[in-house]
Amino acid sequence: MKYFATIGDNEYEVEITDGQIMIDGEPVIVDLEPIREPALYSVLFDGHSYELLIEADRFNYAVTLRGEQYQVQVEDERTRKLTAGRKAPSLPDGELAVKAPIPGLVVKVLAAEGDEVAEDQALLILEAMKMENEIRSPRAGKVKKVDVLPGQRIEQNAVMIILE
Repeated sequence: MKYFATIGDNEYEVEITDGQIMIDGEPVIVDLEPIREPALYSVLFDGHSYELLIEADRFNYAVTLRGEQYQVQVEDERTRKLTAGRKAPSLPDGELAVKAPIPGLVVKVLAAEGDEVAEDQALLILEAMKMENEIRSPRAGKVKKVDVLPGQRIEQNAVMIILE
C-alpha cells in the first residue's frame, strides 16, 4: 500500500509491501512496537531505539519524538486520487469578474483600482441578512475596475470587481 506523509513543507512517499518499507524509493528497516496503548510506541530505526507518542485524529497525527512535536498528515493513494478529482478547476487567466454571491449592501471596499491582490485576500465587505460577509479574491491578480461603492445595494450575481 502506498501512503503520502506530509510534515511541514516536506512530503514523503511511503510504500509498504510484504513487511518491507520504502520511503521515497529507499528501503528502511523499522521495528515499531506498542509500549502502552493507545499512544506510546518503541521504534527501532537505523540501529537506534526511540520512544514515540502518537496521537491520531483521522488522517492527522501529532508525533512527539525527543520532546519535539511534529504534525503529520497521512493520505493513502486512494484518498489522494479522490481528493485530486474534487479540486476546483483552475480559474482562467485574463479578466475575471467577482460577482455578488447574494444580494446585499456594500459596507466597505477594501481594494482599489490598480491594487495587486493575493488569492483569498478580502476585497470588500457585503452585508446580507444583518451579517457582514468578506468577499475574497478567487485568485491573485490586479484590480482592473471596482464597480461598487460603500452604501450601494446590489443584487445577486452583480459584478462588483474585475480582476486582470
